[in-house]
Amino acid sequence: MRGNKVAALKAAFPHTIPIFAGFWFLGITYGVYMNVSGFSFWYPLIMSITIFGGSLEFLAVSMLLSPFAPLETFLVSLMIQARHLFYGIAMLDKYAGTGLKKLYLIFGMCDESFSINYSAEVPENIDRGWFMFFVTLLNHIYWVSGAALGGLLGSLIEFNTEGLSFVMTAMFVVILLEQLLKERRHYTAAIGLVVSAACLVGFGADSFLLPAMGGILLLLTAFRGPIEKAGDV
Repeated sequence: MRGNKVAALKAAFPHTIPIFAGFWFLGITYGVYMNVSGFSFWYPLIMSITIFGGSLEFLAVSMLLSPFAPLETFLVSLMIQARHLFYGIAMLDKYAGTGLKKLYLIFGMCDESFSINYSAEVPENIDRGWFMFFVTLLNHIYWVSGAALGGLLGSLIEFNTEGLSFVMTAMFVVILLEQLLKERRHYTAAIGLVVSAACLVGFGADSFLLPAMGGILLLLTAFRGPIEKAGDV
């Protein structure tokens, strides 16, 4: 059993090396940002361990500095992280049979871990459950260590946080392009783009996310059969 875990860790680690560079940069940035906002390094450390949602954690800084508004905080958090509903649906089959590891795989699913675990070609001699577990764990460690280090260094250096939102947008564009390369007919991408554009026009930039997610979910559910036959999932 131990040999299987070590082999899975060795197989997973190379896939996470690019994530390490990105997570350390963003994690350190997040830690510095929290420090200059008046929080000790314990805040980014604990929040990165328990929340593990980069964009939400950045936004949480302003939430913590704002008047107490639990309902607004819940709704904003739901809108930001709602995409994980679709990640979860896509990973139902892949997470099947992973035992108790599934609990951590669900908790630790981020954009990067989803991208690797969904698309990686796992060698036949490697346990897929442990492979996905170590991909998730390594990415989590990268983010937590970067955030903690940034929190410790925040009092020593100055950091301009302008432009971070563009970094997150670029990351999602790359994930979309990678998925387009793997799809044969691009049905899912077309549904996502058309529904999002329609909701953006109909509901406006501040309110389109939840209707778009709901519409995408309904259409993907309704056309699941044809999409699966086309090889787009």
